[in-house]
Amino acid sequence: MKSKLMALTLTGVMAFSAMLTGCGSSSGEDSAESANTIKIGVFEPITGSMAAGGAIQIEGIELAHSERPTVTINGEEYNVELVQADNKSDKVEAANAVTKLIEEDKVAIILGSYSSTPSLGAYDVVKNGDVAAIGLSCTNPAVTAGNDNYFRICFTDPYQGQVMANYAYNTLGARTAAVTTEQGNDYSVGLAQYFKESFEALGGTVYEAAYQTGDQDFNAQITSLNANNPDVFFVPGNFTEAAMFIKQARQAGIEATMLGGDTYEVQEFIDVCGAAEAEGVEFSALFDPEADLTPLTKEFVQNYRDNNEGKDPASETALGYDGYNIACDAIEAANSTDPVAIRDALAAIDFTGVTGRVQFDENGDPTKEAVIKEVKDGKFVLKDKASVAE
Repeated sequence: MKSKLMALTLTGVMAFSAMLTGCGSSSGEDSAESANTIKIGVFEPITGSMAAGGAIQIEGIELAHSERPTVTINGEEYNVELVQADNKSDKVEAANAVTKLIEEDKVAIILGSYSSTPSLGAYDVVKNGDVAAIGLSCTNPAVTAGNDNYFRICFTDPYQGQVMANYAYNTLGARTAAVTTEQGNDYSVGLAQYFKESFEALGGTVYEAAYQTGDQDFNAQITSLNANNPDVFFVPGNFTEAAMFIKQARQAGIEATMLGGDTYEVQEFIDVCGAAEAEGVEFSALFDPEADLTPLTKEFVQNYRDNNEGKDPASETALGYDGYNIACDAIEAANSTDPVAIRDALAAIDFTGVTGRVQFDENGDPTKEAVIKEVKDGKFVLKDKASVAE
């Protein structure tokens, strides 16, 4: 990985993404002049309910591409061309997007997606093809289970659920928890279940309620759950619905600690929830600028701040950055443009990036450390480091 980072603002990335949805992107004038080009596919939610998460993940991919636009294969330099397809935050569209990348665009490796739902939508296409996919923040264990072609660089929901249950029980002293499930959202269903199992195993009591994706009125669920006077609320799900739930709970006078998962870390969560209602919300995340996860973290954060008016990179940005560099490392390790050879090199990779070290187990999953973040004065800040042992 090159050490010097180049500036790329989120606004520029989103404009770039909109222009390139469903088509290829060039890495510059040199790309047009060179016969040596290798394509990396990117399937992310550019539109739909998850678009905000997809945008900041693309920011990281583009940031890494801007500093590392080429790879070396058999002693020759190849320009890396990013080819993007919009999965539209939808399972069916995700399958279509990945099919296009593999069959029409002939990409050598794929990055994506934000969220488990579109990633699971692409599961069969990836499994039955010859092109490996690197999931960036799809935490549901089913994404990689039984799929030799799907890998991920984030922790899984069983781990995340256990971390948050331990944090609630041991650190916050909670003995009762209200847990919500967003029906139809694979991420929410899985994470809620893993939290529940872990919290009850510790001796806690769980009260449950469910809602549907797209719901806007949560008063019935809030009233039912609050009747049990829970110590904490665990509200995993898409950031929009989760934010509305928490906003309405605070407006109803509920003061219990609000907990969630890694989807919260987008500005839209605070915007929808409201700064006052979001204050003090805590959630698990894969990265924080103040957490020294590897020797590369500080340099990445400082360069990002220098080029973005002091702004901190989001977890999704850092994951996109690492995902791109892992893909490039796999291509160079394979010393080939053949997707099967690249897949085999990826499986054996030992990579240290800004979000931690990545070595894949038999399921294509890494072991990554979690951090706990909270909303404080309208910003996401590091609260604690956490593990399943706590």
